[in-house]
Amino acid sequence: MERLWKPNVTVAALMERDGRFLLVEEETEAGIRFNQPAGHLDAGESLIEACVREALEETAHAFAPTELVGIYQWPRPQRDITYLRFAFAGEVGSRSTARKLDAGILRAVWMTVDEIEACRDRHRSPLVLECVRDYRAGRRYPLELIRHHG
Repeated sequence: MERLWKPNVTVAALMERDGRFLLVEEETEAGIRFNQPAGHLDAGESLIEACVREALEETAHAFAPTELVGIYQWPRPQRDITYLRFAFAGEVGSRSTARKLDAGILRAVWMTVDEIEACRDRHRSPLVLECVRDYRAGRRYPLELIRHHG
C-alpha cells in the first residue's frame, strides 16, 4: 500500500509594533535561528487558536490575529517534508513577565526590517523574510477566508 502524503501544517504570527517585528531566536537542528513565533497546528485546534497559542508560548505576548497575510507552501526535499504555513497579522498585547518561553526559545527580540534582512542567513526558513515582505507590501486577507468546522 502506498504511503499517504500529508503536509506539516504550521502557523506564524507577524507581530509588528512601530515598524519592528517580534521574532524569536531559537535552537534548531541547524543551530540558532530566527523565526516568527510559529509552530504546528495541534489536533482539534483552529488555525487562529494555534497562532494565538504559539505566539504566547514563544514570546509571552498576547496576540489577536486580525488578518491573514498569506499561505505558503515550502517543500524541503532533503527531508521529504513540505510545510504549509498560514501567516497572520494582528494586535500585539502586553508581555507577561511571569511566563517562561517555550523550551528551545532563547529570546524574543524586536527587529527592524533592515535587521531582519541583515541576518537572513540565520533565518529558520526563507518564509521568515517572505512573510515580512508580504506584510510590508500590504498583503492582507480577511480571516473570514478560513472556515473552521470543529
